[in-house]
Amino acid sequence: MKQLLAKRVKTLTPSSTLAITAKAKELKEQGIDVIGLGAGEPDFNTPENILNAAKASMDAGLTKYTPAGGLPVLKKAIIDKLQRDNGLTYQANEILVGVGAKHVLYTLFQVILDEGDEVIIPIPYWVSYPEQVKLAGGVPVYVEGTADQGYKITPSQLRDAITNKTKAVIINSPSNPSGMIYSKEELAELAKVAEEKDILIVSDEIYEKLVYNGVEHFSIAQLSDAIKARTIVVNGVAKSHSMTGWRIGYAAGDKDIINAMTDLASHSTSNATTTAQYATVEAYNGSQETVEMMRQAFESRLEAIFPKLAAIPGFKVLKPQGAFYLLPDVSEAAAKTGYASVDDFANALLTEANVAVIPGSGFGAPATMRLSYATSLELLEEAVNRIETFVKTKWQDK
Repeated sequence: MKQLLAKRVKTLTPSSTLAITAKAKELKEQGIDVIGLGAGEPDFNTPENILNAAKASMDAGLTKYTPAGGLPVLKKAIIDKLQRDNGLTYQANEILVGVGAKHVLYTLFQVILDEGDEVIIPIPYWVSYPEQVKLAGGVPVYVEGTADQGYKITPSQLRDAITNKTKAVIINSPSNPSGMIYSKEELAELAKVAEEKDILIVSDEIYEKLVYNGVEHFSIAQLSDAIKARTIVVNGVAKSHSMTGWRIGYAAGDKDIINAMTDLASHSTSNATTTAQYATVEAYNGSQETVEMMRQAFESRLEAIFPKLAAIPGFKVLKPQGAFYLLPDVSEAAAKTGYASVDDFANALLTEANVAVIPGSGFGAPATMRLSYATSLELLEEAVNRIETFVKTKWQDK
């Protein structure tokens, strides 16, 4: 029989976040009391006004195909949101509505990358960036933002990584997995390099609304018209409005890129789910009280759990400014408890302490592991207690 699989899929690395979540779920189904700190989604239900809007659209018979690039009424809601929240002005032909921010990014890389084009990806990175770049025939180029740098890259690092094959750089702020945020000043310095070297900027802002302790989110596209012209802003309602399963994201940027993405979407998805699009209209046009309520809840959990996690022997952790993740360096804890790698350490936490975390190897940071605090404070405290007991019981001073 001929080879069944295309070469492109043989290079794929399965999503570590989904794999750990699936394994934790399997253990739970066996009756084991597993606390899952792996999933990257809010633990709140979608706000009631959004649910009501979705039902109303279905009751009104609004269940048919929509334009491939999104409902005009939703594009307007997104345009209004970008103006209101970010001071950014876009036209309808500069907006694409897609099947979640993940698929929007996938579509973007498909239309901007030719074989061999390079995309600069800061470490630590969201697990799907490299895979999506490779699927488009591109080459991921990794630049490490160390803990000393707040898990952020510097302008000199960016400049040094750029070659004549570089097409774009990805900026994810607030970051998954580190929760760190680039300041306006830091973004301005990175933007200067992008402009000087004439590369695109992919600005993933999906955690925009989840920022803490007075820190403000700033979009790199806000810096100037020239930077806005070379930036594709990617965002959505999954994290901000607890709508992960609704699968609505969007891209805002150059009309030619957006038009190409729309054409590709017309042959791949036809359109994002109609009911979910109407729900998103309400998400952006309706009350934002629940968005702020959820943000405050995450901030409260962070304040409660951070010092306890930081106090565990062998854990070194920076306090995040956004998103809902903690990314401790646990390499010392892993070594002192007898494990050859953090991956082995994380697997033992799941099977022996019944706490599911994501090994940092999936994010390009193998000394770390990611913990989501998108769960109740009660469960978070119990999970940290289990981790602390696990570490202290197995600690070996040799």
